[in-house]
Amino acid sequence: MKVRYLADKVRYRKMVAEELRATFLVEDLFEPDQVCLYYTETDRCVVGSAVPGKAPLRLEGGKELASEYFAERREIGVINIGAAGSVAVDGTSHPLDNRECLYIGRGSREIMFHSADPKNHAKFYLMSFPAHTEYPTKKVDRSQTAPVALGSVAGANKRTIYKCIHPAAVMSCQLVMGFTELEEGSVWNTMPPHTHERRTEIYMYFDLGDEILFHFMGQPDETRHLVVREGQAVLSPSWSIHAGVGTGPYTFIWGMGGENQEFDDMDGVDTGGIR
Repeated sequence: MKVRYLADKVRYRKMVAEELRATFLVEDLFEPDQVCLYYTETDRCVVGSAVPGKAPLRLEGGKELASEYFAERREIGVINIGAAGSVAVDGTSHPLDNRECLYIGRGSREIMFHSADPKNHAKFYLMSFPAHTEYPTKKVDRSQTAPVALGSVAGANKRTIYKCIHPAAVMSCQLVMGFTELEEGSVWNTMPPHTHERRTEIYMYFDLGDEILFHFMGQPDETRHLVVREGQAVLSPSWSIHAGVGTGPYTFIWGMGGENQEFDDMDGVDTGGIR
C-alpha cells in the first residue's frame, strides 16, 4: 500500500504540473494480477484496484491501517469495470458483472477477488473509509441503482448518474459511491462545478479508450488542470472543485466520505468567479 499526502489549498498554488500529478493523480491502477492500494490522510480514504487472473487476489491489511485485516475498522465499496468476476467475503461469493457494485461491511475478515475467465479479467475498483459500526455486505446490480438524468445535448453534458451506495439503498457509515455515464456527443461533467468542504470526493475515469480528459481542480479563483487517461483517479480534497472535459465520451466512478452522506450537500460555484 502506498501513502499519498495531499497538498493544502495554499501550497498547491505554487505547484508545477508534475508536482500536481504526483500529489493528486493516481496513475497505476488496474495492474494485471495485482492489488494496488493508495492510502491518503484526507478523511483516511483508501482507493485501489484488483485485477485477478488465474489466481484469486486477497485484500490485506497492514501497518498503514494498524489492523490485523483490511476491514477490521473499515467499510469498502467495490465496482467492477471489467469482465465478469466475483468477490468472496468470508467464504460467501458475490458475482459482479460490469458496473455492478458490492458494499462490504466493517468486520469482514477475508476478502478475495476472482475473475470468471482468467483470460478475460475482471477489474475491481475499490474505495474504503473508516467505519464506526457494522452493516451487512450487500450487492447492488444495475437495476437497483437510482438513475438521475442531467444535462443537455446543447450543453455537451447530457449524462446519467447511477447511485449505488447511498442511504436510501445501502446502509453505510460514511461511504457514498456510484458512477456517471456520458452520452455520445457529450464531454463535460460537473460544470458548473462545486466543492463540499465537509467531504472528500474521488473520481476514477474509464471508458476513455485512447482519448484523454482534462480534470479541473483547485479553488475556484485559482484553478489547475490534470491530464487524465484510462483507469486513472483524481484525489479531490474538500476545498477543491472537481470537473472535467474529455476529447470523447467516458464514464467515471465517484465516491465520497466525510461528515455526512447527503448527495446534494454541495457548495455551488458560479462560473463567473472561476479563474
